[in-house]
Amino acid sequence: MNYDYVIVGAGSAGCVLANRLSADPSKNVLLLEAGGKDSNPWIHVPVGYFKTMHNPKTDWCFKADPDPGLNGRSLDWPRGKVLGGSSSINGLLYIRGQKEDYDNWRQMGNDGWSYDDVLPYFRRSEDQERGADAFHGEGGPLAVSDMRSRRDVCEALIAAAEELGIPRNDDFNGALQEGAGYFQLTARGGRRCSAATAYLKPVRSRRNLEVVTGALAERLLFDAADPRTATGVAYAAGGERRQAMVRAGGEVILSSGAIGSPQILQLSGIGPGSVLSAAGVAVRHELPGVGENLQDHLQIRSVYEVNVPTLNDEINNLVRRAAIGLRYILTRRGPMAMGASQVCIFCKTRPELATPDIQFHFQPLSADKPGLEMHPFSGVTMSVCQLRPESRGRIAIRSPDPAAHPSIQPNYLSTETDRRTVIDGLRVTRRLVETQAMSGFVRREHLPGPDAQTDEELLDAARNISETIYHPTSSCRMGRDPMAVVDNEFRVHGVGGLRVVDASAMPAITSGNTNSPTIMMAEKASDLILGSVPQG
Repeated sequence: MNYDYVIVGAGSAGCVLANRLSADPSKNVLLLEAGGKDSNPWIHVPVGYFKTMHNPKTDWCFKADPDPGLNGRSLDWPRGKVLGGSSSINGLLYIRGQKEDYDNWRQMGNDGWSYDDVLPYFRRSEDQERGADAFHGEGGPLAVSDMRSRRDVCEALIAAAEELGIPRNDDFNGALQEGAGYFQLTARGGRRCSAATAYLKPVRSRRNLEVVTGALAERLLFDAADPRTATGVAYAAGGERRQAMVRAGGEVILSSGAIGSPQILQLSGIGPGSVLSAAGVAVRHELPGVGENLQDHLQIRSVYEVNVPTLNDEINNLVRRAAIGLRYILTRRGPMAMGASQVCIFCKTRPELATPDIQFHFQPLSADKPGLEMHPFSGVTMSVCQLRPESRGRIAIRSPDPAAHPSIQPNYLSTETDRRTVIDGLRVTRRLVETQAMSGFVRREHLPGPDAQTDEELLDAARNISETIYHPTSSCRMGRDPMAVVDNEFRVHGVGGLRVVDASAMPAITSGNTNSPTIMMAEKASDLILGSVPQG
């Protein structure tokens, strides 16, 4: 069949696009998703990421290459392989980033991407539990709600931040990001509100929208007379190889994320010639930025044993664990309605900085990583990440096989600023713990441990215990320079009929969690594609 739009990837961006572009009944839209339907009940339970991450039925289970910056360690890189993409397996944390992030995008030459330009799309996407105001929307597809579970140790951390001069902040997505307070969640009534739930489920009955799951995109198809105009997608589904073509004037839209979108471009011969040649793929269009400029937030997880019960005690006890499940079934409240973290702190490592450069995620639990057994003691986790890392990595295919995972080279901690910020972030963690508000709760430091005291020891500890916080971006960067992949309307430079709309198109990573910005970008992209946004 021929379509007006073929969207590859039903993640956060793809679901938004499928909804908005199919609103015109005269346009036929095909949405291809390599994963399955979001029928796993754990997807819809907020803490279900414990069951869906590292599960090959819902997670691509990517693994990064050994990284010199992490003493040669290879990190797991979970990404959603299901309707809703990573919004179906993430921690539900709703953070937009700083106003300055988007003003910087505009200053990088991307007209139409300042904060004032994007705020209407954040508001349009949002169904804010607190109601609408100058910064928030009501009645949009994406439910945003307050934390439904709070603990004394969480309040203590907020008070600790205030002792250090960090103000309490009840809205990180309002006038000011800096401060300490509770996260809001993409949830409604104690249930996850993924992009599939928010945007796709309400419109699945549209006759002009076709959704195919289990469809692995293999490569783009091109016009024989014009080899730099995309005309469709070759994909495998149900044991068959198929083709989806676009009508004259139609478009192919890649929304496969910061790993998948550059991978498909490279498999199709679009990317750095050296990468394509090494993988045995003929170069169709030399575009050196494809897969480059990869950015991510690296978290350093400090774990403390405390003298009050935490979720460790409840999960490690069969009776109390059963009570948690029963409470959720009956009330949609309790620990099972929690997001991945409860308390958030945005602050500065140096007073002269204009805006916060680190973010804390606080959890009243501790484990070696999500999905594993809780520690046998009452533990809490204080994770700190650098908001605007300077390190840049790359995505590169290894072969022409579309089922083979590409090389993921994050290149963490490769700059002096990044290394310095990691050390300073760990020192801020300890300053918080040593406050009057928190010190009465803490028995001992489990990670990184009291032996790490000097800058060199703290940096080495960070190299050994850090993990991704699951925010890969910018591998198909928006811009005008030779390393940019798409323009300010997501059109691939030098290729007709093709756009990339997802987190890979971010000019630079945002200062915080990346799901909400990705949804905003797709909201704006839908208007750009439909021609309803004038560009400067």
